[in-house]
Amino acid sequence: MRRATLDDLEAIVDIYNASIPGRLATADTLPVTFEQRLTWFEHHDDRRPLFVHEIEKSIAGWVSLEPFYGRPAYHATAEVSIYVSPDFQGKGIGSLMLKECLAQCPALGIRNVVGYVFSHNQPSLTLLQRHGFKHWGELPEIAEMDGNLYSLSILGKCLDDTP
Repeated sequence: MRRATLDDLEAIVDIYNASIPGRLATADTLPVTFEQRLTWFEHHDDRRPLFVHEIEKSIAGWVSLEPFYGRPAYHATAEVSIYVSPDFQGKGIGSLMLKECLAQCPALGIRNVVGYVFSHNQPSLTLLQRHGFKHWGELPEIAEMDGNLYSLSILGKCLDDTP
């Protein structure tokens, strides 16, 4: 795993867009473009990085740390997002990326990590729970896609609590 560069953004967008039709991983309902994700990419910095996992010169997945809620008092909390290319799903890449990301959090000044996951996305819920995330809340039927309502689970981990 390494820090993402602008040269990786096309692959990052492709992986993200591949997740949209499944209605499991994102509330976006239409593909996004490189240009639409450029500002998001540029907001990542040394304190809230974007990482990619590369296998044989292919981007297998990415993990993002972003500021939580945008207020100064939450400076030690970050939101984590993980996306794995369909070609590499089911091979433990997500778990590996999350483990490596969490290991870097203390050096980034991050004490708490939160993840927002659709409540019907069992693979992502299981991934976070395997890494010590706990259920911190739920927003019932907050998303509407294709005429269906979906709930959003909030999972969190305090890095001071567990190794």
